[in-house]
Amino acid sequence: MMKKTLFPLLLTLLPWMVWAQTVYPSVDPKATYTTVEGEETDDASSGQNAPLVARFTANPSDVGEWTARYEWKIYRPGEEDTPMVHRFEENLEYTFQESGSFYVQLYATFVLGTDTIAYPEEGEANPFVVSISESKLEFPNAFSPNGDGFNDELKAKDGYQSIVKFQAAVFNRWGQKLYSWSDPSGSWDGRYNGHTVRDGVYFLVVSARGADGRKYNIRKAINVLTGYNDDSQNAGDGEE
Repeated sequence: MMKKTLFPLLLTLLPWMVWAQTVYPSVDPKATYTTVEGEETDDASSGQNAPLVARFTANPSDVGEWTARYEWKIYRPGEEDTPMVHRFEENLEYTFQESGSFYVQLYATFVLGTDTIAYPEEGEANPFVVSISESKLEFPNAFSPNGDGFNDELKAKDGYQSIVKFQAAVFNRWGQKLYSWSDPSGSWDGRYNGHTVRDGVYFLVVSARGADGRKYNIRKAINVLTGYNDDSQNAGDGEE
C-alpha cells in the first residue's frame, strides 16, 4: 500500500531531481601582474609603473560536453566598442606600455544543443581595472664613486616610473664612450677599464620614452667627485 502511494510522488519529483543534479559550466576570471621590479600582485587598479606584464585566466569549470567560446577585450573607459585588444582565447597575456586607465573584460559562452549560457549576464559586467602612471625620469648632476656607500653610482633619481624605452651613455671630454646601459634601473659605477675615473666633468646622454608618449632627450654634464684615494690617483679619465 505504501509503495503505491510513493510511486506517483516519485514521478512528480523526478523532473525536479534531474534538474537539481544538473551541473552548468561557469568561469572564475583571475588576474596576476608582474611589475618592473619583478614582484607579483593581483591588483593593478592604481598607480602602476609601465611596462606592466598582465596575465588573465578564465578558469572554467564543469564544461563537460558544452562547447566553450572565450573573448577578451582591453579598452579605455567608454570605448568598449573599439577595444585596443580583442582576442578569442581562454587565457590572455598582455604588457601595458601606455599610461592611463584600462578595463579588461572576459566574455564566455557555453553551448550544448539549444541551450546557451553566457558570462557575464547582461548588466553584470565586472572588468579588471588597470591604471598606469605617467612617466617620470630625472638624473643628478654629480655622484661620488668612492666606495663610502653613499651616492656611489650614477643612476636615475628615485621615483622614476613608466619608462618603456631607455638608452644611456657616459662620455669623457674627448667624446670617448666610457659606459652605456639600456635599463632605467641600471647605473654607472664611475669605473673605466677597471679603474675609477678621475674627478672632473663627464657627459651623460639619455634617450628614453615614457608610457605617456613623452620623449626624454637628456644631455647634461655630470661631476665626478671621488676625493683623493689610491684608486683615483692611479686611475685615468678614460684615456688609454
